[in-house]
Amino acid sequence: MSLSTYSSSNVSYDGPIKIQLGQSWFTAVRSQSGVVELKNLNIAFRNLSCAANQMTDKFKLPARYGAGEKSVWVEYIQLAAEYKPAVNLGQGFPDYHAPQHVTKALGEIATSENPLLNQYTRGFGHPSLIQNLSKVYSPLVGREINPQNEILVTYGAYEALYSAILGHVEQGDEVIVIEPFFDCYDFMIKSACGIPRFIALNPKKTSGTVTSADWVLDEKELESLFNPKTKMIIVNTPHNPLGKVFTRQELEMIANLCKKHNVLCLSDEVYEWMAYEPVEHIRIATLPGMWERTITVGSAGKTFSVTGWKTGWAYGPAALMLNLQVVHQNCVYTCCTPIQEAIARSFDYELARRDSPDCYFKSLARELLPKRDFLVKTLRENGFNPTIPEAGYFIVADWTKLENKIDLSSESDKYKDYKFTKKFAKETGVLTIPPTAFYSEGHKHLGENFARFCFIKKDENLNLAGKLMKEWNAKNQ
Repeated sequence: MSLSTYSSSNVSYDGPIKIQLGQSWFTAVRSQSGVVELKNLNIAFRNLSCAANQMTDKFKLPARYGAGEKSVWVEYIQLAAEYKPAVNLGQGFPDYHAPQHVTKALGEIATSENPLLNQYTRGFGHPSLIQNLSKVYSPLVGREINPQNEILVTYGAYEALYSAILGHVEQGDEVIVIEPFFDCYDFMIKSACGIPRFIALNPKKTSGTVTSADWVLDEKELESLFNPKTKMIIVNTPHNPLGKVFTRQELEMIANLCKKHNVLCLSDEVYEWMAYEPVEHIRIATLPGMWERTITVGSAGKTFSVTGWKTGWAYGPAALMLNLQVVHQNCVYTCCTPIQEAIARSFDYELARRDSPDCYFKSLARELLPKRDFLVKTLRENGFNPTIPEAGYFIVADWTKLENKIDLSSESDKYKDYKFTKKFAKETGVLTIPPTAFYSEGHKHLGENFARFCFIKKDENLNLAGKLMKEWNAKNQ
């Protein structure tokens, strides 16, 4: 059979057709003379493939976002969906209702006669909310905070951090991050083309009773990270996941380095209302010379136990807040009006009883303390060595005494804590979080012997977790 031409009389042809001869593809095309010609398509296929590769290269994820790895939250939500653990002590949210006045406020707003409560509001924060945030924080920082230009309402504390980092960090700027850290810090710094510089909190002791106060920074190591390229340090106090509350002495050390090297402080204080007496949460912005260089982040989700409302804020001097406003207005522009109004009314309610022990700012820690103590006791009885948190609602616990009771060989993860938390969830029905997710690549070994437990859960679920762990332990003697 000829590969060049076919007579139109030999081929029934009504338009372009494809023919395969051996490993090659041809298209049949009628010429003006009526002759049908076969044209090789292999070259065309190669050209198409080349063009597709070029498109793939051109439209790949920008290098500043890495390879697009899934976060620990995405992975462990999927794990929970797949294995359906009996108790989820992994993710940090309550499994019981927020204060009634908080949820009631939102219900009333949704059906309000005022139609504007369901429309756009002021981009940098709903007027009633920023006024109340000023009333809450001005006495705490010892200065009158201007609600118009010193407060920004954001989509969660997450966006407040994003706006602060993207608004201040330029290419090549260095940002000091204290480990373990909330995992978005690293990603946001790199998104701004900045360079994260890591320093780990390390426990002064690893046996016996360990508290979050035992996890400390090496002062000389911290000082060595400050240099002319340092733009910012991120301080998370009260701390997630350790529950550490930085002491005045520790904060003064950080503050002095910031002033000496002209560095900004981004203070993540979302667990501010959950410090357990007699520990006191100190705002670094209140230290001498620090208001001018500090951006402080807060969260309605943590303040009122409504994490799904995804509303946060940042406050600080107007000159610094302007940068956050620019990022915010070109990112989300404005936040949810009815949610902001409900938070504002919730603050109204709490401000009216601010000096009462019933104020949620005070009662929340009292509510959580017995839950913390119960889980600490439960973990100890079941082979863990927990770090007792001074604040927050997480416990980081050393699981290495259980190593001989659990076979991790079936888990393919790189780090031991991932292997342990996955296998532990499958065998006990109790889901926890691996802390190496909160460390940089070079320091992940520091978190491998731990698991993070959340205790802002119903008492019945904490009891169930204890029962399941006890049964698992008995079975694996």
